[in-house]
Amino acid sequence: MFKHIKNDIKAIRDRDPAAKSTLEILVCYPGLHSITIHRLSHWLYKKRLFLFARILSNMARFFTGIEIHPGASLGEGIFIDHGMGVVIGETAEIGNNVTIYQGATLGGTGKECGKRHPTIGDNVVISAGAKVLGPFTVGSNSKIGAGAVVLKEVPENCTVVGIPGRVVIKDNRKIKRIGHEIDLDQIRLPDPIAQEIACMQSRLSKLENYIIKIEGRNSNETL
Repeated sequence: MFKHIKNDIKAIRDRDPAAKSTLEILVCYPGLHSITIHRLSHWLYKKRLFLFARILSNMARFFTGIEIHPGASLGEGIFIDHGMGVVIGETAEIGNNVTIYQGATLGGTGKECGKRHPTIGDNVVISAGAKVLGPFTVGSNSKIGAGAVVLKEVPENCTVVGIPGRVVIKDNRKIKRIGHEIDLDQIRLPDPIAQEIACMQSRLSKLENYIIKIEGRNSNETL
């Protein structure tokens, strides 16, 4: 347990410039509190003490605003920043060095039995308000943009934005249609809707010029 806490504190210090000291992190970071309590509730869950595990997880939700089902599997170095409104479902699996921002959901899409929540690879960033729904995998080193709704598998080294979410960057290259260090940039993400609008504006401009050219020719013929 102490090893896990040490790794989680290190993750916060590495990724949050607002963290001033280890004591501040221990006392004031609800993400750390929820993850620490989850590790205990997960241990109870694996021992089939389901009721006690749920009671403990509900207490954590009450005090932190973060809901992690005791059945979820969490790796090392996870950082839940701010965390209010974060929901992580029962069969979710999260890898190492994952960053999750407030309002994110790792949920299911129905009442299916068995695996029904996503599997998150290593070094993934799930931005504020993002919804990842279903029993698929988000590949390592990928980034889910703020407010995105992801309903299908995401390959490694990708950036996903939009509703429904779609890959706009893969292996640091933009999709034409529209190291170990974790990229936490949530600002400079491509906007597929703006790109489609720009494409439509370009085509409309060409069409208008074509119509003007034809009308001008007809007017000359009439004269």
